[in-house]
Formats: sequence, structure tokens, C-alpha cells
Amino acid sequence: MRTVAVLALDRVIPFDLSTPIEVFSRVRLADGGTPYEVRICAATPAVDAGAFRLLAPWGLDALLDADTIILPGCADPGVPVPPEVLDQLRKAAAGGARIASICSGAFILAATGLLDGLRATTHWLAAAALAARHPEINVDPDVLYVDNGQFLTSAGAAAGLDLCLHLIRKDHGSAVAADAARLSVMPLEREGGQAQFIIPEQPPVPRGEGLEPLLRWMQENTDIDLTLSDLAARSGMSIRTLNRRFREQTGTTPLQWLLRARIRQAQHLLETTGQPVETIAGQVGFGSPTAFRDRFKRVVGTSPHAYRTAFRSSSAAGTPSARP
Repeated sequence: MRTVAVLALDRVIPFDLSTPIEVFSRVRLADGGTPYEVRICAATPAVDAGAFRLLAPWGLDALLDADTIILPGCADPGVPVPPEVLDQLRKAAAGGARIASICSGAFILAATGLLDGLRATTHWLAAAALAARHPEINVDPDVLYVDNGQFLTSAGAAAGLDLCLHLIRKDHGSAVAADAARLSVMPLEREGGQAQFIIPEQPPVPRGEGLEPLLRWMQENTDIDLTLSDLAARSGMSIRTLNRRFREQTGTTPLQWLLRARIRQAQHLLETTGQPVETIAGQVGFGSPTAFRDRFKRVVGTSPHAYRTAFRSSSAAGTPSARP
């Protein structure tokens, strides 16, 4: 079992605090096991959370035993971080702990010096302040989150959900992360400037319901060579209307959405089966393995082989294919 320590400092933002608590506490493995123990840690027995006061059951020493430390944002990121907090975070990092920030929690992580020389993000309203205070950090305000391996940062509010789901996926694979996403009523990943290996787990979920039947049908038929005319006929719309509806509800085109569904299906097969890349290419609708490899690398940022090496479960060899 992995320990996730959530650090609550005075004036912690309740939404940022509750996100990792809820997401990691609800994760279940295929056998029903609970893979995470969540601990709420604080520098003081009681924490001012604005609308309420929090009595944290764990102190700063618990950070040293954690596999992952989550730093929620605080209402005023300009308030200095207590030195004892910074010391414990540095010690935890030296011991190999993974540290991730949500929203303005990036200011806490930045204050440790652990982000120096790295790319990071935070809420777009606070990005300029973070860059000014820590010029040694490459602040990118246009992404949902940044994964540097041991240190991760996310933008505001719902981007914390994206980050938590990404961490679950790295720990336990896409199937477990998919279940966690469904419990959060959340797509596994949204569009928005992801780093290497970070691709939406499924294509964007529309804001309206009008396209949902078509989107589900497209996901179930990624192996078919579908054209815009096919999609328009299936939806009962003209091509022009279909394109407009897609832009309005998903922010992309029908064929780009379908492409991402195919890449997502390919990721699932690479993670969970031992099928050759050439076979997977055909199963997800690519006529040429070369075209599949090129497109996969362009979208995911690495080759199918490297992706499989990084994410495939140890029990996947020889298993039959299955849709997520």
C-alpha cells in the first residue's frame, strides 16, 4: 500500500485539500483492494481553512514516510512557508518521495528549491507571480499539469483532479485510473498541453448530450475506416452541422476526436496485451504500422515500444485484447 500525505497549511484552499483526499481514498484495485492510505498532515494541531478549522491527525514527521506528498494551494501564496515545512519536504524528497502541488501549492514546492531548473505550472492568475518570485523555474501557465518525474505541478481547481488521476495511472495503470475517473464523474484526461506520456485517457467528453451516442459508437468502432460522410450519416446531420456541433461540444473536429480515440485504444492494448505493434495498428484503424508509429509518437511523445516498456503491466504478456 502506498501512503499519500496531503499537507494542510493555514488558509489552505478547501477544494484543493479535498480533491486528493477524495480521489485517492476511493481508488480500488481489480481485487477490491485499497492501494492508498491517505494522511492529512499539518505543521500545527489545528489549521485555519477559512470556512472551517481542521484538526490534522498527522504532523510533519509523517511526510518522511510518505510515497507521495500532495501540496494543496493556500489562499495567499505570498505568505512565507514555515521553515520546518520546507526542511521536511526537502528531506522527504531526498528520501525519494514524489511531491505534487495543486494550484498555488506550487509556491510551497518552489520555496523548497526543488523546482529550480524545471518546468512547472500553477493557476494562470498566479503564474506571473510565481515566475517573478522564482525566475529559476520555467513557469508554463498554459498547461493542466507538468510531470517532471519526482516533482509535479498542476493548474487550478479541476486540474488537480487531472493530476491525481495521472498519478493513479502511473502507479496502477489505465484501468484503475478509469474507475477512479468514473467515481469522480470526470474524463480521465482533458485536452491541454500534456507532457511526454500524458495523453487524454479518452477523448473529450462533450458539454452537451447531443453527440454522446455518436461518440460512443465511434469509440466502439475505432478499427473501421470512417469518413466524415460516414459520421454525418450516422448522426443524421450534414457534414457542416456535424463539424460545428463537434467544435461547440468537444473543441475539436470529428476526425481529430476519432484519431485520439484510436490512440487511446492503442495505449490500452499496449499496456494490457502482448500483441505485436503491427497487430495493434490494424485493430485501431491504421492501415499501415509505419503510419501508426508516426502518429503515435507525434501524439504521445514516444514510440509504441517505449510506451509499452514504461506502462505495460507485468501480467500483460500473452493476454488477449480487450477494449477499455
